[in-house]
Amino acid sequence: MSSLSRSTRRAFLKHSGLALAGMGLERASASGQAQASTAKAAALDPSTLKPFVDPLPVPKVARPEGLRANPENRAEKIPYYRIAAREVRVKVHRDLKPTRMWSFGDSFPGPTIETQSGQGMIVDWVNELPKRHFLPIDHTLHGAERSAPEVRSVVHLHGGRTPAESDGYPESWTTPGQVQTCFYPCAQHAAQLFYHDHTMGINRLNIYAGMQGMFLIRDRREDELELPSGAYDIPLLVADRLLDTEGQLRYPVSEFPERPWVPEVFGNAILVNGKLLPYLEVEPRRYRLRIFNGSNGRFYRFSLSNHAEFQVIANDQGLLEAPATVKRLPLAPAERADIVVDFAPMAGATLTMVSDSFDILQFRVAQKGAADTSRVPAVLHTPAVQLDETNAARTRRLTLDERMDDVQRSMGMLLNNTPWHAPVTEKPVLHTSEIWELVNLTDDTHPIHLHLVRFRILDRRRFDTFDYQSKGVLRFMGPVEAPAALEAGWKDTVRADPGMVTRILVPFEGYAGRYVWHCHILEHEDNEMMRPYEVLAAPEPA
Repeated sequence: MSSLSRSTRRAFLKHSGLALAGMGLERASASGQAQASTAKAAALDPSTLKPFVDPLPVPKVARPEGLRANPENRAEKIPYYRIAAREVRVKVHRDLKPTRMWSFGDSFPGPTIETQSGQGMIVDWVNELPKRHFLPIDHTLHGAERSAPEVRSVVHLHGGRTPAESDGYPESWTTPGQVQTCFYPCAQHAAQLFYHDHTMGINRLNIYAGMQGMFLIRDRREDELELPSGAYDIPLLVADRLLDTEGQLRYPVSEFPERPWVPEVFGNAILVNGKLLPYLEVEPRRYRLRIFNGSNGRFYRFSLSNHAEFQVIANDQGLLEAPATVKRLPLAPAERADIVVDFAPMAGATLTMVSDSFDILQFRVAQKGAADTSRVPAVLHTPAVQLDETNAARTRRLTLDERMDDVQRSMGMLLNNTPWHAPVTEKPVLHTSEIWELVNLTDDTHPIHLHLVRFRILDRRRFDTFDYQSKGVLRFMGPVEAPAALEAGWKDTVRADPGMVTRILVPFEGYAGRYVWHCHILEHEDNEMMRPYEVLAAPEPA
């Protein structure tokens, strides 16, 4: 591979399934895997396990503990939940010992939280974690200094339109024995959101340990469409991990003992709802599968082993305007997509969901099943308001940058070449829209997430990175590329490809206050590829 460019080598490793960890170039297992763990057990080769022996678990749905006063209307009582983060043991495969993980509740993923649009809730996130971390902390990272408690947690509802004080600001962490109380108004359309740890400097470790779960908002508009529902509506949290032969988690480290951070982590064990190579028995009818990429850094390209088409009906922030019929579904970390698979033509067959060289999930289709009254309408959603980029209050040009050492190893990533602790530079005004131009000067694709808001992807366009870096001139080198049909609709995470300008149109609605935007490759986020931004209150009318 020595003749390939740096970006080509990196892309090959990421999508071939060969890489375990990166240290700037093509280093995969040589340094990272050799020092991944001090455990005596060897690295697990998942191909040595018998596949498809465990049924797919569906996470249990959280139940409220009672009612509390709505902070926005004290006369109204809303559901109250108490969910604890704690150490658990998870049986990820029949033939492996239970895996030590950290999660919410008693399993990985944590319990699914479900609600109706407009039905607010209060959640007490209780920190019941041990006082020592079992994964390697890099104390050179901002926010993870030795002066900070080793175990900390703060929960963020990804995709939620949430007041700033309940958003899970990365520095607003709790320690074991403390409680984080959040108010989630849920005043937004039906969508598949998720909750996860968001602690400054150790977010990648806490999520790798298992601290995430799904959050579903439903609404009447969606119910009236008669999409597959009930037992035929199944959430799928897909996340890769590295395991040893004892079934325990490994997290790769660099060759530098005092700086163990690595730029990316890729596991060769793909877990679905916490199981490795599970199976799902389905009837010959339509199913709605809500797929969420919960990996630290792996990108997936989901397809069916029989090459059948399926329909994408929703992404991050809810329904598309019309279904997109595809054979392959790409998802970056933190992206979600709802697909409808019609198993009726596959009665009696066995097939798998795959991503490149990986088997993900086996489907066993029965010969017969209950009558299918579901459907997928040609029109799913008609937006009440059409966004117009000419009405944007301003356009911001923001770069995605990488810091390299003298031998071209990655030392971390930045947004707009600005570290986390620098003064806030992005201050949009509530109830206005802005165009954000994401100028990717790195060799990586970055899934960029903005808290609080939803947005539309306008387009992407290739540009000359050398001219931009040497002269500050943005010279385009190709035509404007419209977003794919399955990227249409409302998003909260956008794929910013290398050497491209990705433009998004962002209405700032909801609440004034301080939020963050960041790359959702968690190793990048933990090493400065995250910035605060502040939504300013709209001025009072004269």
